[in-house]
Amino acid sequence: MCDDEINPWNPKDPAVSRRSFGIGVAAAVGLTAAEARAQGQVVEKDVVVKTADGESEAVLFHPSGRGTWPGVLVWPDIGGLRPVFREMGRRLAAQGHVVLVVNPFYRSAKAAETQALNFGQPEGRQKLGSFRAALVAGEGPFNDAKAYIAFIDAQPQTNKRKRVGVQGYCMGGPLSFQTAGAVPGRIGAVASFHGGGLTTKEPSSPHLLVAKTKASYLVAVAKNDDARDPESKEILKQTFAETKRPATVEVYQGDHGWCVRGSQVYNEAEAERAWAALSAMYKKAL
Repeated sequence: MCDDEINPWNPKDPAVSRRSFGIGVAAAVGLTAAEARAQGQVVEKDVVVKTADGESEAVLFHPSGRGTWPGVLVWPDIGGLRPVFREMGRRLAAQGHVVLVVNPFYRSAKAAETQALNFGQPEGRQKLGSFRAALVAGEGPFNDAKAYIAFIDAQPQTNKRKRVGVQGYCMGGPLSFQTAGAVPGRIGAVASFHGGGLTTKEPSSPHLLVAKTKASYLVAVAKNDDARDPESKEILKQTFAETKRPATVEVYQGDHGWCVRGSQVYNEAEAERAWAALSAMYKKAL
């Protein structure tokens, strides 16, 4: 999981080029590269979101044309807000969403500071771990989720008749579940990609929030995470069955971090397969 000593992330990963971005969209949703590039003309704006604990950096994306679109909140992994997640936000917006990608560590550091840290080194791991601890303490995730969703809903481009999607990577997986628990009436779809700590023995375990939500779920499990804790996926499947929530729980043939371009274990084929599953869920649920 994301707090293991062996971790695939290098927070200095390069941004995806505009050309490869267009090709990636084409692969995911069946468009030609030219069509994908055309749809990739989106508005991107750095914003500040006021929360109960301060002010959070974030990036807002939406299609450049007239209209309104369903919202999506993106929780990054332990590497935080950085170029590759901006590219994900741009790609989602190109598919017809108003997207907010956040700096989850705003209590502790600016995004530029987290990009300078390397989880693979002891000092970087210690600092990022402390940033994460400050994020998840108390009601922090729930308060942040409420603020982020309210910010998305306040945008004139957001179609508030549609419910909002939320997706997270690594530590963002449980944060996505917590977002659905914080604003169950607004969240229509939840996606976790190689998320850690979705099922725990604690009464605050993220999976216990599913019963109060109204969302569809996509849980994409890394094969090495499943090897460490094969019971977790069965707990999730049972939870979704008992709560009658539409859900897909699947082990992908990629190691923890495979969805994030720039990670040492990035697996393009499996990442695109996960993206296609995400796109299909959003199209149906939002």
